Amino acid sequence: MENVTSLIEFTLSGFNDILDYKLTFFCLTLLFYCVIIMVNVALIVTIIINRNLHEPMYIFLCSLCVNGLFGTAGFYPKFILDLLSHHQVISYTGCMIQVLVIYSTVCIDICLLSVMAYDRYVAICRPLEYHSVMTRQRVAQLVSFSWLVPLGLVSTVIIFSSQLKLCGSNIQKLYCATWLVAKLSCAPTSWMTSAIPTNVAAYVLILFYIFLGIFIVCTYVQLIRSCLVSLENRGKFIRTCVPHLMALFNVVIAALFDVMYMRYGSSDLPQSLQNFLSTEMIIVPPIVNPVMYGITLTQIRNRLQNFLALEIVLPFTCFSGLAAPTV
Repeated sequence: MENVTSLIEFTLSGFNDILDYKLTFFCLTLLFYCVIIMVNVALIVTIIINRNLHEPMYIFLCSLCVNGLFGTAGFYPKFILDLLSHHQVISYTGCMIQVLVIYSTVCIDICLLSVMAYDRYVAICRPLEYHSVMTRQRVAQLVSFSWLVPLGLVSTVIIFSSQLKLCGSNIQKLYCATWLVAKLSCAPTSWMTSAIPTNVAAYVLILFYIFLGIFIVCTYVQLIRSCLVSLENRGKFIRTCVPHLMALFNVVIAALFDVMYMRYGSSDLPQSLQNFLSTEMIIVPPIVNPVMYGITLTQIRNRLQNFLALEIVLPFTCFSGLAAPTV
């Protein structure tokens, strides 16, 4: 195909302002990535090994943590290696894979949070029907939907973007983004050019998530109405919906940062501010969501405390007992 790009690699110019402090950034990033892995794995393992937590809400939360690990794996290892390298470049194939991982992660997060909103709606507004509605089969279908649809939509955008002939190789970011690759196209990316399929796929993706946003708003309108007439429902709402709303707010604000940077970002902005706006969505949610749910959900908090007690206090006690002198 004649309009397929012949570029082999891209240069990531977002590193220009941080290379003077790359050792500091390397240490902080490595520490932060280890913390993200630790808190997400702790929550995943806690949910898996405790049969009492094998309920729809916790299964969706487990999937949210798995997605957090999936997304950070698309950014942190490459970012850490770039901090140690003299040249911050990424291959064309690597760029497309990074786009798929990072942007599908954000989309999967929003899908999972929409599914969790539906789960809370059924649990609070239709409690007698909950177990007949949220069956194992239905939960599996919802989890599959939350992963496969975003991956399919983002993959479609990437496939169409890969057909554009590119006349540049400089990406002004710390990682690859579809819209930045499209901006390198030789032809202007408007509706009257060969970028029409890419634009159509992008708008379908946007409309899908606008629909999910409307669905979440409608769901919470029903939840709030139910809470106004029932003290018991109000307690359920505070215990389970408030953490969900905080996670949703966290993900949406993070995604809006990237969208605003994509639409209105200017090269006149300081590079450090540009880097923050573009990376907030892959830095904050993966660590805030598991920590927040681990603190606010009583069952998970109790299981984590018991797990830590068994793993830390018990071995220490046994060691002290073995080390104590006999009388």
